[in-house]
Amino acid sequence: MLIETLRQLFNRDLTRLKNEIELYQDEHKLWYVEQGIANSGGNLCLHLIGNLNTYIGCELGGIGYTRNREAEFSQKHLPKANLLRMVEDTKQVVDKSLSALTEANLQKVYPQVVFDAPTSTEYFLVHLTTHLTYHLGQINYHRRLLDT
Repeated sequence: MLIETLRQLFNRDLTRLKNEIELYQDEHKLWYVEQGIANSGGNLCLHLIGNLNTYIGCELGGIGYTRNREAEFSQKHLPKANLLRMVEDTKQVVDKSLSALTEANLQKVYPQVVFDAPTSTEYFLVHLTTHLTYHLGQINYHRRLLDT
């Protein structure tokens, strides 16, 4: 039951991420950083793509993915179309990976220690949903504030 809920939440919010990126009218503003704002919408999008492909796609789904976290925040000026394709690809990877899980998998210890101590896979997946929505809100605010 939780797996289906997680699939729906990730699908919903990755669709929202795609919509937010599409809504930038000025493609250059995707990468713009104003004083007092640490990250651009484009870099937050790259960060979410790297995060979900690593922690769900690679660790749980077995896809070959090598994360470059530093590039998620330093890479600039990718075309909007590239970001949209990457989000769509990530959406497919996340759904496929979650579909292969069982309820018993959720109770197992997540394969990687990400926090101070091991957690269950269930706990970590719920954390990833909140991480996605946190940054999705930042992207929405960035767009509405700076893409005028």
